[in-house]
Amino acid sequence: MTQWEEIRRRPVLPFYLAALVWPVAGLLLPLYQLWALALTIVCSAAVGLVAARLCPARIVRREVPYTTGSEDADAMIAGITADLDRLRALNLDIPDKDLSALMDRMEKAGRGIVSELQHDPDKAKQVDRFARYYLPEARKILAAYARMQDVDGKNAGQIKQEVLDTAGTIAKAFENQLDALYGAEALDLSTDIDVLETILKSQNLAE
Repeated sequence: MTQWEEIRRRPVLPFYLAALVWPVAGLLLPLYQLWALALTIVCSAAVGLVAARLCPARIVRREVPYTTGSEDADAMIAGITADLDRLRALNLDIPDKDLSALMDRMEKAGRGIVSELQHDPDKAKQVDRFARYYLPEARKILAAYARMQDVDGKNAGQIKQEVLDTAGTIAKAFENQLDALYGAEALDLSTDIDVLETILKSQNLAE
């Protein structure tokens, strides 16, 4: 999933219509007189307000670069995200429900890795091999399956079966890669819990 930014853009048509009131009024009214000038101002404002209600603001989404503070991590996140987007596109073209479910697991783990890198870019080194080799190779293998899914023949059948047999291993490997990112934090948290329990027991608060 790509990182997006939403921008609210107001339509320009209400401004044009409000401005159009002035030349029309100039042809029909004596604008040099105060009452005509005031009437034109009121009409221009009214036209602008009505047009603004009939022409609501548009929400425009645009892709924005990742900014973790680390150029290497940002580049890695962008690369992983691009591969995951391609993986999702491949998944939409694959009718096999079992394989599709495994690809969903791959993508979910990959998105989790991206989220963790955004939170802690220093972990980029831990997923370098995943980003440069494991994910691109998995996408390449699944792309080959997608191309051959409607092809009959011994070689095509063998390749498709090998992909099906390997997809589960790939999905589990991706999930293990995500889980490994939390290894140090789990150890630190476990230590903190042990220390807290010890303090509470020493103060007779844990009974």
